[in-house]
Amino acid sequence: MKIVVMGAGIVGANVAFRLAEGGAKVTVVEAGRVGDGTSARSFAWTNAHRKTPRAYYDLNIGGMLAHRALRDRFPQGGWWHDAGTVEWAAPGEDRDVFTDRVERLRDWGYAAEIIDHARLREIEPDIDAAAVAGAPIGFFSDEGWVDPVLIAHTLLREAVRLGVTLLTEQGPARLVIRGGKAVGVACAAGDIAADFVVNCTGCWSNSVTDEKRLHVPLAPTTGMLAYTAPVAANLRTVVMAAQCHMRADGAGRLVIRQDHYDRTVLPHTPVETALREADKLVAIAAEVVPSIGKATAEAVRIGVRALPADGKPAIGPIGELAGYYVAVTHSGVTLAPFLGQLIADEILAGRKRDELAPFRPDRFHQENAPAAVAWRED
Repeated sequence: MKIVVMGAGIVGANVAFRLAEGGAKVTVVEAGRVGDGTSARSFAWTNAHRKTPRAYYDLNIGGMLAHRALRDRFPQGGWWHDAGTVEWAAPGEDRDVFTDRVERLRDWGYAAEIIDHARLREIEPDIDAAAVAGAPIGFFSDEGWVDPVLIAHTLLREAVRLGVTLLTEQGPARLVIRGGKAVGVACAAGDIAADFVVNCTGCWSNSVTDEKRLHVPLAPTTGMLAYTAPVAANLRTVVMAAQCHMRADGAGRLVIRQDHYDRTVLPHTPVETALREADKLVAIAAEVVPSIGKATAEAVRIGVRALPADGKPAIGPIGELAGYYVAVTHSGVTLAPFLGQLIADEILAGRKRDELAPFRPDRFHQENAPAAVAWRED
């Protein structure tokens, strides 16, 4: 079977790798560089933390387990950082709501616990206790973060070894439809014929065709990541502080984000403007980790998150078009390794995976289509 995978981010790379393992003849078509879209601009937190309902939680658990399996298979990859997450309740957040969420996760078998200040000091000694005050503190030991571009690169390198053709710097590609079937992709390299096309282009997924029946309604959001210069702070975990979210990013640098500062930028905001906002974000982080001192932002990245309108993944065939499959999701970093397995099984073995049943794209084109929801970092 000849298959074109559109997009070489973390989702597309996992899909292509699993399809190639299954014996398909795969061509990956990428508009730019490997992993240079949303994957390179993600906070990259792997978790099933606030993932509800249960089916969505279970899908994310599958992603976390698949990440561990990939780490074990490619131990030289260096992309996996699994020291856990610490989080404390925001001012004004109901303490019972916070502790009830931790208890629900425990009931579902998740590694979640309420910890005290002494335990927090053991886990993250650089956090100022005054920044936590009397808020309840949660610790989620199975969570972590990854380097999405390294994952995409490693899997595509292995996929090429298995016979995959990787076409980068192709610019915008278009779906080719003939006789009521997807028959390939048109890109800078020419027309690439295929028996099946898998669209993993995320927030650009609707740009491949003008046919509305093949569109997933999206509510994409802009995200800003601030990167410090090397600082005297040694964070082991993902820190979901009430003030901001932060984690290490190698060579002594931290990466920091906050919902409010996401709203201060747009995809084409000038770098100088975004850096001024990023400096404010670093100052907020220094309130939590005082050893950051008066450091400023060394770099800033602005990305657009792929978010289906109801906040849940859209995975599967769409619009009754034969030979066409879409995979658009927020939480792509967590879900990608599991989605790669599920999608390959559906396409190559013809099995309909129950795990994906609640997340079919055609739900948006039914009479009682789901309503749009507001985005949150989860």
